[in-house]
Amino acid sequence: MSCCNHIGKSHGHEPVHTPRNEAQEPLNGALTSRIRIEQMDCPTEERLIRDALSRLPEVAGLRFNLLQRILTVSHAEGALEQVLAAIRELGFTPQLESEGSAAAVPEESARQPGWWLLLLAGVLALSSELIHFIGLGPEWLKALPALAAIALCGLSTYRKGWIALKNRNLNINALMSIAVTGAVLIGQWPEAAMVMVLFSLAERIEACSLERARNAIAGLMELAPLRATVQQDDGSWQEVDVQSVAFGARIRVRPGERISLDGEVVSGESTVNQAPITGESLPVEKRTGDPVFAGTINEAGSLEFRVTAAARDTTLARIIRAVEEAQGSRAPTQRFVDRFSRIYTPVVFVCALLIAVLPPLLLGSGWFDWLYRALVLLVVACPCALVISTPVTIVSGLASAARKGILIKGGVHLESGRHLKLLALDKTGTLTHGRPVQTDCLALTDADATQAAGWAASLAARSDHPVSRALARRAAEQGLVLSEVEAFEALPGRGTRGRVAGRLLHLGNHRLVEELGLCSEALEQRLETLEREGKSVVVLCDEQRPLMLFAVADTLRQSSREAVAELHGLGVRTCMLSGDNVHTAAAIAGQAGVDEAHGDLLPADKLAWIEAAQAKGQVVGMVGDGINDAPALARAEIGFAMGAAGTDAAIETADVALMDDDLRKIPAFVRLSRQTHAILLQNITLALGIKAVFLGLTLAGQATMWMAVFADMGVSLMVVFNGLRLLRK
Repeated sequence: MSCCNHIGKSHGHEPVHTPRNEAQEPLNGALTSRIRIEQMDCPTEERLIRDALSRLPEVAGLRFNLLQRILTVSHAEGALEQVLAAIRELGFTPQLESEGSAAAVPEESARQPGWWLLLLAGVLALSSELIHFIGLGPEWLKALPALAAIALCGLSTYRKGWIALKNRNLNINALMSIAVTGAVLIGQWPEAAMVMVLFSLAERIEACSLERARNAIAGLMELAPLRATVQQDDGSWQEVDVQSVAFGARIRVRPGERISLDGEVVSGESTVNQAPITGESLPVEKRTGDPVFAGTINEAGSLEFRVTAAARDTTLARIIRAVEEAQGSRAPTQRFVDRFSRIYTPVVFVCALLIAVLPPLLLGSGWFDWLYRALVLLVVACPCALVISTPVTIVSGLASAARKGILIKGGVHLESGRHLKLLALDKTGTLTHGRPVQTDCLALTDADATQAAGWAASLAARSDHPVSRALARRAAEQGLVLSEVEAFEALPGRGTRGRVAGRLLHLGNHRLVEELGLCSEALEQRLETLEREGKSVVVLCDEQRPLMLFAVADTLRQSSREAVAELHGLGVRTCMLSGDNVHTAAAIAGQAGVDEAHGDLLPADKLAWIEAAQAKGQVVGMVGDGINDAPALARAEIGFAMGAAGTDAAIETADVALMDDDLRKIPAFVRLSRQTHAILLQNITLALGIKAVFLGLTLAGQATMWMAVFADMGVSLMVVFNGLRLLRK
């Protein structure tokens, strides 16, 4: 049965078959080869290949991507031919990915009967059924069309079933081969033919359905154009392949064209539709210095940009790699289903043997009747509907999220999102725009205020904190002269210090002033007044006294207020964790509607807060920029990175990367997780429920083989279509 791949994983790896682990990266001393296997699109084929290759000592690790039919093998040098030979012995046609896949396409079409052959086989099976129904002619008259139908559409099933049996694997092909052969041996010609025709027909329909899930990922790959208009050394413009475009090259993109590579605008102004990358509904204005991303659409004016990433390193390419890696691993429900099916199929097979043998021996019943029931039970035992009930749903969810600008790094996170009960949010750049402006400047001594402001700007210019950047921008606007800073040092969660004009100066928050022992009652009052207005305050101090006070204010994103309201509607509590003072944190939290706020927190304090919340049994998520809040993001059950477009670290390290700065994507993620879980439950319940019904009908002698196949294949198609609902916009 054409199935799908295993999706999603937690932070660990599952065993391959031996103690070696499924490799995400090549092991020490191992080479990595990507092999395309056109026949590998179902967990049954994966299990055959896994069992065969895991016996080879030269193989260090395996990773399967069934949706793309790619096997990644970590192996010793010189062992590649041995790996390919082992795959060929299973009846598969391996092809190194570097060789291209064009030659493999005929094999894909050849391994299943064409539609016209299926139609002819169906006519022959119906003819056999009709001859049997009206009792026309001798036995051979209904046997001939039945055998012809089986030969036309069932040879590939028999071939794969024989390979599975040789490898002691009871997959769907083995079960179907045994059932059809048994029906032939007891003279049930019409049913044997109808079973094989229905099975082959369902395989083809399901394969076509699964192409939609494959195309959802392939659609991401096709977003970026293959060619770009590049400026040559002589100043002329020429269209070239994007793979040959060098870093730093200058590219021109006309209105209406897709942008081919990541870059930075060097000329022109336009609006760009970034929905393919960030999911933003409105175009974004672009001018000199702004970033552009491969796969986005230039709408209004002509742009020229400097390439900042090669084709394989663009934001789009990293998104595609992340989604593919998420497909190559297993989600919790998928792992459960895999374990269940490994036990379920052999148990039902043994039950079928007992049903065929025990009633005739112990009760004196007819052998024919109970053997027939056993064969029906074998068809009912097919685990395909159950096996494919999870991966199609998970990959559809991952692809749907990617279209919305939500990059989920594995099915485990997609599934766990529904459990989210508490979301911790950083303030600056998360709830707020992250671009505060200086609002107040107050001299605290009779020293030269202009000189002190220049010293503060000199320290601020060396820091990338948003508050420091606000001070540096204001200094530039005022034309202040910056001084050389010696022995500069960043003080995490507090500020900075350095030697300016021979004086050791500190520029930092209330906490730093307290640590220096320079806080007074008068200063406390001034700080508290500004902080209650929702402003962040930093103080410039020398070794003896505070010199100058600066206040900056950040503005709340409108989307943050809406996102928090949506999260509350979903039953998710919110909490703000900020390094800013408690008054500013409380003011911003109040504007956003956040349930609680904590200020004056160092990165270690945020980590401790996350751990304390988890100790109470809460499932905690953390939203930050993926770098400054790394400890807390890593410790939370789900770490959300804001504004990940173009940011390597965020895409690589976050569990969920929001490609723009819209917090409303988090409630969208929670809703998608809950919808995914609901569909998973529907599929598993449907698959097991139908099997339970037919098990009862079989034992009562009311089920026929073709009815069992029709029901089982029907359920398989139903769970596929149900999972694909997640791809709807």
